Amino acid sequence: MSTIVERPERGAAEAARREAAALGRAWTGRNEPLGSILERVGTVDQVGVEERVDSLRKRSIKRESKLWALDLAIRMMDLTTLEGKDTEGKVRALCAKGMRPDPSDPSIPTVAAICIYPSLIPVAKAALRGSGVKVASVATGFPSGQTFLDVKLAETREAVEAGADEIDMVIDRGAFLEGDYAAVFEEIVAVKSACGNAHLKVILETGELETYDNVRRASILAMAAGADFIKTSTGKVTPAATLPVTLVMLEAIRDFHRRTGRAVGMKPAGGIRNAKDAIAYLVVLYETLGPRWMTPDLFRFGASTLLNDVLMQIRKERSGRYQGGDYFTID
Repeated sequence: MSTIVERPERGAAEAARREAAALGRAWTGRNEPLGSILERVGTVDQVGVEERVDSLRKRSIKRESKLWALDLAIRMMDLTTLEGKDTEGKVRALCAKGMRPDPSDPSIPTVAAICIYPSLIPVAKAALRGSGVKVASVATGFPSGQTFLDVKLAETREAVEAGADEIDMVIDRGAFLEGDYAAVFEEIVAVKSACGNAHLKVILETGELETYDNVRRASILAMAAGADFIKTSTGKVTPAATLPVTLVMLEAIRDFHRRTGRAVGMKPAGGIRNAKDAIAYLVVLYETLGPRWMTPDLFRFGASTLLNDVLMQIRKERSGRYQGGDYFTID
């Protein structure tokens, strides 16, 4: 029995290593160790990144485009609760909210996914049955990632067996900051193998990576190891998602796609609380990666409080009147 389980994981790991080797050849023109490849991914122009974000943030959008963007933001949302006090009742309410964000308006779309802790997957799976809304679960010792690899892999496998469609893992930031890129790479490869058919989002926890160069380097590392999405943050560290960090990660995705042909998704998470900010992220996304990435298959918002503000803005754009949060259910 163990041989049958291990062979696919070894095959997946070997495939990921071959992909990293191919990335290295594309990036440097020759075979090099992983560490050398990552040192050659290029430095980030901090001033240039922040100036571009400031420019894009000021972009004016017409009413029709704004309504389209707000609708898209809802369809891209991973509606999230990750608190120690989460209950089955809270998760059922969140699922109901995700399926019908505004019960009085059937034109409002469903969210992309409900993101929860692993123990609550069966509750969410039952509540969402037939809706098309996915179940995303954090795993691998979220949010710190400071536990044993076999525990991380066991948690991932059990989350998938319980019904998770997507796994949000955290990288070992300590190993990364010490320059042990191989350890981080191998851990992502192993978790990807444990995911089976579930999609893997790799959380970089950019607030702990210290520099834009490190964010770019970690992005390339995660994509080479097989991430389906790269994600900014757990939401438990300040700063969480920011537009400049997101731009750095989007540019890494763009460069990775140009050199390997593999399209990887992006998920900013943590601190995105209002519709204005969500639209700014979509503008940066469009201007960096183009229309192909303007889909929930390749971009998500991780959020717990964003949805109601988006609903209020939609109501305002349609009616001309601004309504408060009391008109909508609590997220």
